[in-house]
Amino acid sequence: MEKVKVGFVGVGGIASVHLKNVSENENAEIVAVCDINEENAEKQGEAYNASVYTDFDLMLENEQLDALFVSVPPFAHGDIEEKTVKKGIHLLVEKPVELDLVLAKEKAKVIRESGVINASGYCLRYLDTIQKAKEYLADKKIAMVRGQYISSFVQTPWYRIMSKSGGQLVEQATHVADLMAYLGGGIEKVSANMSLQVMDDIENINIPDVTSVNVTFSSGAVGHLDSSFTQPDHRMGVEVLGRDFRVELVGTTLKIVEKDHTETYESEVDFYEVQDRTFIEAVRTNNQDLILASYEDGLKTLAVTLAANQSNQEDKVISLSDL
Repeated sequence: MEKVKVGFVGVGGIASVHLKNVSENENAEIVAVCDINEENAEKQGEAYNASVYTDFDLMLENEQLDALFVSVPPFAHGDIEEKTVKKGIHLLVEKPVELDLVLAKEKAKVIRESGVINASGYCLRYLDTIQKAKEYLADKKIAMVRGQYISSFVQTPWYRIMSKSGGQLVEQATHVADLMAYLGGGIEKVSANMSLQVMDDIENINIPDVTSVNVTFSSGAVGHLDSSFTQPDHRMGVEVLGRDFRVELVGTTLKIVEKDHTETYESEVDFYEVQDRTFIEAVRTNNQDLILASYEDGLKTLAVTLAANQSNQEDKVISLSDL
């Protein structure tokens, strides 16, 4: 096959990482970029010698694309995915895949029926240390999964508005929620408490600055996720506990602790690069099995985080099977 012809919609933020990775991939070429911010679109178009658009429909009409990276803000998806797969173009959608679960389910159905290669941006699944943890846990009975995503406030104007970002859990800590389900098995029930406690002097803010989520897994295991942007530094991790063992991921470092034995593994990969390379290879070889986080996986993680928001709002336990 010739080089995979790649387009981008949304070229700010994380898209710059994808652009760099795809440009360095010998099996891919960036042919077109699109962003409603003309200056950004032109800058990236020039950097990667790609056609520049501010109108997504025009890009789809004019360009022969094999694959598309969708890196737009959570509230701005519109019908990008439906239009893309209708033309048989393969798709990587950044997280969160949507803010509305009904819409996301409809998109998932259209994507599934189109048969295109599809991926969601849950890049941490591609960590070598996560794959090692997954392997280790394969035959283990899990008792508890603990997750945390503690960081500082993101200045992006839409981040602080619930209707545009879904809050920190949906927008950022979603990565940890995803790892908890990936390592711990499907999540069945969610209950959450959230509050805007100490960051309420930020202009236009209406998202919680502290979030505590309890979950139960289909295996009967229990877990919780703590999320906050009150801190000056950044800490992220997951712990999986079982009888006489625990698997700890702190940042990208893995520690497996047993009764009289501890092993530590440092990650040796750039997980974004592995994710993007895997997506291009899946498109090139038409092999969905290479993808570790499909759109459907992204939908499941979205359901967990939106259920937490609903639980906090309605002060009740949300069963995912009811959504």
